[in-house]
Amino acid sequence: MTTATARATMLPFSRPSIGEEEIREVTEVLRSGWITTGPRTVQFEKDFAAYVGAKHALALTSGTAALHCVYWALDLKKGDEIICPSLTWPSTANMAVALGAKVVFADIDRATRQVDPKDVAKKVTKKTRAIVPVHFAGAPADLDALKSIAGKKIKIIEDAAHSVGTEYKGKRVGSHGNSAIYSFHPIKDMTTGEGGMLTTDDDKLAERVKLFKFHGVSRDAWKAYGSSATAHYDTVLAGFKYNLTDIASALGLHQLRKLDGFIERRRQIAERYLAGLSGIAGIELPAAPAYPHRHAWHLFTVLVAKRDEFMAKLKEENIGSGLHFEAVHRTSLYKKGAKKLPQTEYVCSRILSLPLFVGMTDQDAEDVVAAVRRLLA
Repeated sequence: MTTATARATMLPFSRPSIGEEEIREVTEVLRSGWITTGPRTVQFEKDFAAYVGAKHALALTSGTAALHCVYWALDLKKGDEIICPSLTWPSTANMAVALGAKVVFADIDRATRQVDPKDVAKKVTKKTRAIVPVHFAGAPADLDALKSIAGKKIKIIEDAAHSVGTEYKGKRVGSHGNSAIYSFHPIKDMTTGEGGMLTTDDDKLAERVKLFKFHGVSRDAWKAYGSSATAHYDTVLAGFKYNLTDIASALGLHQLRKLDGFIERRRQIAERYLAGLSGIAGIELPAAPAYPHRHAWHLFTVLVAKRDEFMAKLKEENIGSGLHFEAVHRTSLYKKGAKKLPQTEYVCSRILSLPLFVGMTDQDAEDVVAAVRRLLA
């Protein structure tokens, strides 16, 4: 039963913001007769590369596909290791394991939820091929500290699934000389329904991924139907099918143009949460990293005791919430032999995400604050 002070209607944890521009663009694609990878996807890639500040942007079916592609392009194999935080969606680790590599989990900073460079440094071995920081919740990990640890031999692959539009020391993530992956799932700051992107300045890596993401065939469907098309093609490697459609890219083109406005609105809601919940006993709010940055506010996470009970009580107040995330190193696939990560385990036993999306009103945010304060009173 809801309390007398609960909202009359359910406030979801998240909802995408789709406007008439996106709807018109998708309709035009459907009427064009060309709905798979084509001119919209080409334009989306160009626009995204320019926005991020990367030389190449490759549109893919998901952030997970982007991880698979970049790990494959790195030639990860049995005996290799990557280092990543355990506070992440399983894809960050799974795609490395799928290629035979070992995942070494690093601990996080409890306050910022970002991977701890000091713990990363302790986990580096001769087998380490890549460090994969997760820009958690839309704030950036400390890339300079991680680059110092990586040196010239170890690659930095930024998991920016939460962080399109995030900035680190005045530059957007993905423009710091590393490969980066993005997700456009419906709860993200911008969406293509499902989809992802891989950015890189590495010409050879980009060319390899272009082949890998479309069957390993050295001719894509869009070019095949052009005026200079040839009926012949060549299979040069055993690739997958990860190409993004023009239907999805039609959404992405306009979502990208609106992204900075989306981020600003999310920041306003987050600031209301920070102000309204500051100093309240029984809750730990997210701390901002000390280095200069722009937070994209994909998630607003808090830590509370008896988290599952708290989430159930929020639902009774007609407030949705999310769990981001279970500690990957404690899940069945990874827990055998896993070393303890004290800060990660503390955070993951208490973490939940409050509602945060562009369509929320100021009153919605105040309702969340009021409900949280009542439950903690």
